[in-house]
Amino acid sequence: MKRGNQIFEEFQKNMQELISKSPAADIEKNVKAFMSQGFSKLDLVTREEFDIQVAMVDKLRERIEAMETQIKALEEKNQ
Repeated sequence: MKRGNQIFEEFQKNMQELISKSPAADIEKNVKAFMSQGFSKLDLVTREEFDIQVAMVDKLRERIEAMETQIKALEEKNQ
């Protein structure tokens, strides 16, 4: 007697074979191509690029705050 996992795996394999031989596979390919073409027209960045930019902005913000503190200290000293 087959276990539940084996039955599920066989069912999944059979469904994948059925889909790959049907027009659904072509539809999936066409939808992916359409979406890729649409996304390529947009000005998008990857998550990694976005995270790098956020890190850079955070560092710059820290430097600006440190400089503002130094300027304020110098202004108070000169008054």
